Amino acid sequence: MDNLRESTEKLNRGVNLQSAEAEHCARCLGLESISLDEKIQFLKALSIKGETSEEVSAFASVFRSLAIDPELSDFAQRGIDVCGTGGDGFGTFNISTTVAFVLAAAGVPVLKHGNRSITSQCGSADLMEAVGIQLIVDLPVHRQALESLNFTFFFAPAFHPVFKAIMPARKALAADGQKTIFNLLGPMINPAQPKHQLMGVFARQWIDPIAEAMDALGLEGGMIVHGEPVAGSALDELSCAGVNHFRGFGRLADQSGLLDLSLAGLTQCAPEALKGGSVADNCALLDAFAKNDREGISKGLRESIYLNVAAAFLSLGQVGSLSEGVERAAQTVEGGVLSDWLKQVKAFYASLESA
Repeated sequence: MDNLRESTEKLNRGVNLQSAEAEHCARCLGLESISLDEKIQFLKALSIKGETSEEVSAFASVFRSLAIDPELSDFAQRGIDVCGTGGDGFGTFNISTTVAFVLAAAGVPVLKHGNRSITSQCGSADLMEAVGIQLIVDLPVHRQALESLNFTFFFAPAFHPVFKAIMPARKALAADGQKTIFNLLGPMINPAQPKHQLMGVFARQWIDPIAEAMDALGLEGGMIVHGEPVAGSALDELSCAGVNHFRGFGRLADQSGLLDLSLAGLTQCAPEALKGGSVADNCALLDAFAKNDREGISKGLRESIYLNVAAAFLSLGQVGSLSEGVERAAQTVEGGVLSDWLKQVKAFYASLESA
């Protein structure tokens, strides 16, 4: 039966959904025939009960299958996505986007999936546009970009048409300050389905369920991370401020707990070192980082980027330790490789406009 009422009643009684039922509900949410109120009540009940790893992986599986396939499985096998759920409210520089740039410059296929930020002064998409990356391109261009740059970006609305039927319910709940399962799903439903992922979550409680869900989805390696730059704060990525919680999955499934910065050869920094600003401010920080301008970017922010790059290399199985990953990240930036790559990005996308 194509409705959500029975499942909503179960959720209201605190009963978890099995995979098959959760998948059915995910598909129902994408139907125009299901009323807005029915969708709102279901999503609210699921959130209040608390989503399980089984429910999250079932939802992710459905929306991955419904996404438009960019047909890049050869790149996905050795590729990675680096992103966070957002919603931490800390106002950092675009760390994960810069990490993606460093990885691509170092030769790693990066298949980045995302959307525009509604809370940040400078979201990931804003910074990418500022360096010359076109957010919406024809499907064949994604392969060309990966072949030329080891990087492409999948603008979520262009790859998930089913979300058009879900957005009104999400907006209605967001207006009431109600988070839903979709606050977690974005990083998990990359249409290219890369086999590796470094994913940050906005709350520590989600580390274990999301790591378990990633294992269920068959990813080969990665980490779920959450930072606390200061007590009581939250960050959906790793940093050199405060403490970092993590759990690995796939090849890193035996690793979890608190991340020790000293093992990466890094030192603590002040939380203020991580802050970003407007698009112009963050472009200036990226430029200083790429040019290894020690005056233009703080040591704490620079090393926080290196830490996340190192975690990505570890997720890919390309290094044996965080310290080795930090060293490789530093070589990529300080050797001018990232700066050269950013020039290649501008040239590649400019050539599309003139073609």
